[in-house]
Amino acid sequence: MSVHRKHRLLLALGAAGPVIFIACYLANGAAQPGYSSWHDTISVLSLARHGWIQIANFMLYGVLTLCFAEGLRRSGAVRGWGFRLLVIAGLGLLVIGPFRTDPVLGFPVGQVSVTTATGTVHSLTSLVVFLAFPAAALATMRRPLGGWAVFSITTSVLSLLSIVAFFALVTAAHNHSGGDSPAGLFERLPTVLLGLWQIAFVTRVWTGRQLSAGGKEPGRPGPGRQLSPSGLGPSVGGEEAR
Repeated sequence: MSVHRKHRLLLALGAAGPVIFIACYLANGAAQPGYSSWHDTISVLSLARHGWIQIANFMLYGVLTLCFAEGLRRSGAVRGWGFRLLVIAGLGLLVIGPFRTDPVLGFPVGQVSVTTATGTVHSLTSLVVFLAFPAAALATMRRPLGGWAVFSITTSVLSLLSIVAFFALVTAAHNHSGGDSPAGLFERLPTVLLGLWQIAFVTRVWTGRQLSAGGKEPGRPGPGRQLSPSGLGPSVGGEEAR
């Protein structure tokens, strides 16, 4: 499957999205006093010193996820629910940036954990994003099922299990710090797993290993159809025209 130069640019931006997102939250977290990537959530970085960095990080990842979705659609690699779910994830990331989370798990230190309308929007939209990405990985699988399908299923299942563990730990720690629970680790695992899936998907499309969403190379005629000598449509001189 040949990929147009403009489509390659969209796909490259999509593959860069998780790399930038992960590198940014790791570097930002390391620079925050009292912050632990093992325990604290990614979202509370927006409440820390220079919180605008994480807000911009969410929104940039959202834009690059939309580029990823559109690049896959234009190249013929996804359609239908696979495309829609990626768009939902991208739009969700754009929302959770400006709608900042409430303090949670004892960070920022000294701030009381209260529930606000803004924080509720952030939490609910984050859940949508967390679910949309693994669902998209499942929706973009093609038959026959092979190694790529196994990789996509494994990525989705592990991500969903990590998400369940993360929300369970956060819920259990309501109104207190939650000790030294690995909530931060379980939140970060899906970003890494799904980020690797995004990069692998782009690589498959670039190298022509991913069939179009219709199960055939884009632009090729279906069974029983022949292109005319001009290549612009079905032949009118074959048996179909007789």
